[in-house]
Amino acid sequence: MTSASAFGWWIFPPITFSLMWDGGADIFWTYKGEDTWFPLKKAQFPDFAAHFDKTAPADVRGFSPPFLAAFKEPGVVQIWSGLIARTAPDWSLLIRQPTNLARSQGYENYEGIIETDRWFGPLFTNVRLTRTNTPVEFNDEYPFLQVQPVHRSTYGSALDSFDIVSDLDQLKPGDWQDFRSTVVKPNIDPQRQRGQYAVKTRRRHKQATH
Repeated sequence: MTSASAFGWWIFPPITFSLMWDGGADIFWTYKGEDTWFPLKKAQFPDFAAHFDKTAPADVRGFSPPFLAAFKEPGVVQIWSGLIARTAPDWSLLIRQPTNLARSQGYENYEGIIETDRWFGPLFTNVRLTRTNTPVEFNDEYPFLQVQPVHRSTYGSALDSFDIVSDLDQLKPGDWQDFRSTVVKPNIDPQRQRGQYAVKTRRRHKQATH
C-alpha cells in the first residue's frame, strides 16, 4: 500500500476552484477570491493568457492552453494541471485518481496514458461530474491527480502476450513452493510478526538505493 501510494507524483490544482453542473448541458465555474459564477465553455487560468503571450515566441502567441474546457458530453470537463511534462524516450505518464486517498463524491477521474516522450503539451485530465446543482470544489492543497511513469513495453501489444492456468493441477512445483512461502508459512509461524512483507519490501528498496 505504501509503495502504491508513493509510485509516481501527486498533482495539485494550480488554484482552488469550483464547478457546478445543472445536470444538462450547462456547467459553471468560479475560483477562490471571485464571487461570480461563470458559464463554462473554455476558460483561461486567470491572467495567464497575457503572461503566456509576453513570454512565447511571436508565432505561438494566442495559443495558451485553456485551464478548463467543457465537453459536448454532459458533465465532462477537461482540466489543465498547469504543467507541461516531458519524459525520457519510451516512457509515458499514466494519469489517474490519487492512489489510496479518499475520492471526491462530486466527480470521477478518467484515466489515460499520455506519451510524453513524443507529445509535448499540456498535462491535462478529464473528469466527469457526478453531483448536480451543488458546487464541487478542487482545493489547491489537496491532490486531484497522480501521474505514474510507465514504459511503452508494458502496454499496447505487450498485453497480448500472456498464459492462463485454468486449473490448480496445472500449477508447477515452483508455484506451490512460492504459495507456501507467501500464504502457508506466515499463518503457521507462531512467532510471525505482522507486516513482514512491507518490511522486506522497504529493505529491498533501501538496499537498491545504496
